[in-house]
Amino acid sequence: MIDFIQYAFDGFLIGLLYAMIALAFIVIYRSSRILNLAQGEVVVFGGFIVFQFATIWNMPLWLALPLSFICVIILGFFIERGIFRHLIGESLFTNVMVTIGLMIFLRGIMLMVWGPAPKLFPNIVSGVPVNIGPFIFSRAILYGGLLSFVIFFVFYLALEKTRWGLTMTAVAEDPVCAQSLGISVKRSVAYAWALGFVLSTIAALIFLSGQSIGFLASSIGLVALPVALLAGMESIWGAPLAGIIIGVGEALCKAYLDDYTNGTMSEAFPFIIMLIVLLIRPQGLFGWKIIERV
Repeated sequence: MIDFIQYAFDGFLIGLLYAMIALAFIVIYRSSRILNLAQGEVVVFGGFIVFQFATIWNMPLWLALPLSFICVIILGFFIERGIFRHLIGESLFTNVMVTIGLMIFLRGIMLMVWGPAPKLFPNIVSGVPVNIGPFIFSRAILYGGLLSFVIFFVFYLALEKTRWGLTMTAVAEDPVCAQSLGISVKRSVAYAWALGFVLSTIAALIFLSGQSIGFLASSIGLVALPVALLAGMESIWGAPLAGIIIGVGEALCKAYLDDYTNGTMSEAFPFIIMLIVLLIRPQGLFGWKIIERV
């Protein structure tokens, strides 16, 4: 029984971190109606920027981390202005294909600058585990899970209760109408992309602390995508609930089913859930059901 609870708690914490990356999907989608399939690459790219400052250039973390966040914010603005600003109002297919191109582009830069070999990411959080009764938790994952609740609360207030958040939603619904009302469409979308890059970098700090970093770690974005779809691409508080469902299910599959499926069930579980959601409730658990007049 203790083992079961340990697996469930581990999945609970990992699921909250999946939800943080899913929140980056949601923030960008709510503002621009763009499903950024390159989100996993953004996570790893943000991690490599931290690695560059903290390890290669040997800066102290108190300096490396702020500089890294400034860089990813600038990168988010640059990608939005250089690529996606020209796609406002375009079809979903066009936007998805461009994000696939962005995925390949970011992978190419990572391979060119940092090479294909995995690198040791700096210890952002102590590697000493936390003991709570009979249970043992990774310190980075535990702190990251607690931090994620703070982030969800802040983003909920920002996107649901402020004029700025509501203007982002208005831009996503109808950019032409929003612009006619005096809303700066370009500015709202640019802010969303910068926030998505910041969230991805925070997730990288937690997931990669003391671990190896390589471009293949971008697969984390593929696991977070089913979380975003299960939550609903517009729901802030749906993300942690969906993350917990995916995280706990994945952890239990890894503990009890992987031995019988050659280690594949835990990897397949998030995507099985994604297929079920797309077939039964495409808008997700808490997504907006849009009614269109014909």
